Amino acid sequence: MLDKYFTDCLYFTANRLARAITRMAEEEFGPTGLSPAYAFLLMAVYERDGLTQKELGEVLHLTPSTVTRFVEKLEMKRLVVTRQDGRLSRVYLTDRGRAMRKQIEECWTSLHERYAKVLGREEGDRLTRRLYEASVELERA
Repeated sequence: MLDKYFTDCLYFTANRLARAITRMAEEEFGPTGLSPAYAFLLMAVYERDGLTQKELGEVLHLTPSTVTRFVEKLEMKRLVVTRQDGRLSRVYLTDRGRAMRKQIEECWTSLHERYAKVLGREEGDRLTRRLYEASVELERA
């Protein structure tokens, strides 16, 4: 009976999934010396160098204070620099940050392959899409 409370609870199940995929992601991104969250921020800047911190927060679904903390950490590692553009703070890659792109993309691919091996590629992709859609729906509520 007790298991039913947990297996039928989206909150519990989502957190359990988050812990499992986080563990995998941390292992796969380990060679970069970055946590997956920092690597994802770099990936966003790879797509569009000069994003504002506000735009990064929107893309990554992070609070402004978290984005500031992440950017400061990446600045300390000399992977990004920030420049003021009027009242906006824009984030740009350094040469060192740009040089990590291939390694980060390889880690991303490795993570995808790892969970696809367990779930199956189609099921992993389907689950990813459905979880994304559910998060959008729940954020609107």
